[in-house]
Amino acid sequence: MARDPKDCALLAAKTLEDKKGQDVVILDISRISILADYFVIATGRSLIHVKALADEVEKKLIEEGFTLRGKEGYDEARWVLLDFYDIIVHIFHGPDREYYMLERLWADAPRVEPAVQGG
Repeated sequence: MARDPKDCALLAAKTLEDKKGQDVVILDISRISILADYFVIATGRSLIHVKALADEVEKKLIEEGFTLRGKEGYDEARWVLLDFYDIIVHIFHGPDREYYMLERLWADAPRVEPAVQGG
């Protein structure tokens, strides 16, 4: 059963917020990239927190019927990438998010307001 990519992005964002991920952002890249429809970006407070966030997002999205295509960076936990085909979740350790600045790189992508409160 095909699921709406926006639903997947919103669920990922909510899961990150629920687990105290910081500065959660959803970018709609569907009109400017063939990579995916959405990026969900968040920051973990520590390397252990980054892994915990990645574990929870992976678990929740798979439970809801989304398929994980790939996972990168989990062992180092500085930048974990979870590829769910139409959405890509980026979970950074704080200094690495500042270094890579994905929001600046994808500045032309509109932000999607999640149905959760900011963290």
